[in-house]
Amino acid sequence: MNRRSFMKTGAGVAALGMSLQGMSQIVHAADEVKKIPLAVGLYSVFEEVAENPENAFKTIAEIGYKGVEFAGRHEHKADYLRKVLDDNGLVCCGSHLYPIDQLLGDEFKKTVEFNQILGNKYLILAMGLEYALDTKDGAQMTCHLINELVDKAAEHGMLVGYHTHAGDVKKVDDTTRWDRLFSQTKKEFIHQIDNGNCADGGGDAIGYVKRYPGRSKTVHLKPFERPGPQSTTVIGEDKFDWPTFLDACETVGGTEWYIVEFRFDKEPDDPFAAIRGCYEGLKKLGRA
Repeated sequence: MNRRSFMKTGAGVAALGMSLQGMSQIVHAADEVKKIPLAVGLYSVFEEVAENPENAFKTIAEIGYKGVEFAGRHEHKADYLRKVLDDNGLVCCGSHLYPIDQLLGDEFKKTVEFNQILGNKYLILAMGLEYALDTKDGAQMTCHLINELVDKAAEHGMLVGYHTHAGDVKKVDDTTRWDRLFSQTKKEFIHQIDNGNCADGGGDAIGYVKRYPGRSKTVHLKPFERPGPQSTTVIGEDKFDWPTFLDACETVGGTEWYIVEFRFDKEPDDPFAAIRGCYEGLKKLGRA
């Protein structure tokens, strides 16, 4: 091999090396863009958690989930629940609160203290604002209260949000309850869209994530095959446009947690089977 051939070969190898390095960096960067952790909404296994938190959290962790969102209050003490979470390497990524009284008066302090022990900063109102949002005046007063709660929670390093139900996205006058709520509240107020509930009410979950950018900090992932509770269909085997929805959460929504929730139309023999199937479905979608 002469010098000219050697130089050409060397340049080609160098260029190839730079090209491969660049490709590697691009691939690596793509992997780091948004790997959102998966959690379970404990409404899906509420009875099992109430009866035996150790077994419930152990099973959830073994499936592969990284966190849980509590649904309502349990009789268990916060420090006990935190220990069980820690023992299983799980994080509390939310508490569903109902009614709003849990954030009012003396209850606010109790709620904050309970969730501080759990290590949770996401305080999500599960429901209860529906009728207050039916009129413009009612919505204005409700949103004023919500904005005050957002500021009050921020003093403790916490965020307040609201969870979608089917009725929230149905038309009221020339708008929806959901739009009345989120068009008049601070950007820090979490827009916890539930794709299944939204679809159940005829709403566009993807459109909502884009309409309120950066506010979908925690998102509920729910199989949607047809209106009403699902029976056996899991994420990835249903009729929802998961790739587009997840992409919206990851590029526009500012999503920090995906929370899987399953609504049963009848009590299953194995309530963990559904959340296990959903995890596997999200794995096939590259999210686990």
